[in-house]
Amino acid sequence: MIDFIPVLIYFFAVIDPIGTLPVFIAATKQHTPVQRRVIALMAFVTSSVILLFFIVAGEIILTAMHIPLAAFQVAGGIVLFIFALTMIFGESKPEQEIKMAATIRETAVFPIAVPSIASPGAMLAAVLLTKNNVYTLWEQTQTAAMMMIVLVITLLLMLTSSVIMRIIGSAGASIISRVMGFILASLATTNILAGISDYFGLSVAALS
Repeated sequence: MIDFIPVLIYFFAVIDPIGTLPVFIAATKQHTPVQRRVIALMAFVTSSVILLFFIVAGEIILTAMHIPLAAFQVAGGIVLFIFALTMIFGESKPEQEIKMAATIRETAVFPIAVPSIASPGAMLAAVLLTKNNVYTLWEQTQTAAMMMIVLVITLLLMLTSSVIMRIIGSAGASIISRVMGFILASLATTNILAGISDYFGLSVAALS
């Protein structure tokens, strides 16, 4: 059995459903309510397919390219850490992606499905949390279920985005995104340490 709560929090941090709200609103503000619902469903389906693909084939692709999973874990951890720092100190995820949405407003694929929902961090998490030599098929299925729960939450937030944004406002979404950035920075550091440990065969005590 996997640790459900940490996995759920991990996916919540990298997918960032709250941070997706301003992106969704900016990208769909010219559409009717019915069209917004269709776009939300399309974005949900697209991001789900992408992330499930990484769960199923991500490690296989890395193996075929002779990239050690530990190296991918360290590199991904560094990228995630830099991304987390930009969420904390620079522009938050909503602010960054609203700018992208300003140029392309009529597609559910970009920027809503990618990179807002199926972000590079989410793709990385899908691979790292389902490593074939660490997790059984049943545990990988449980991880996929936790990921889908976060994606369903994201869908529900998009479907009720107008009401939610009136409550928390852009400032609230920005604050939540920065908190998620701090959590993501901690998770990224953990990934880097775990990758170094796996690659060099070190024990956890040696890195502590």
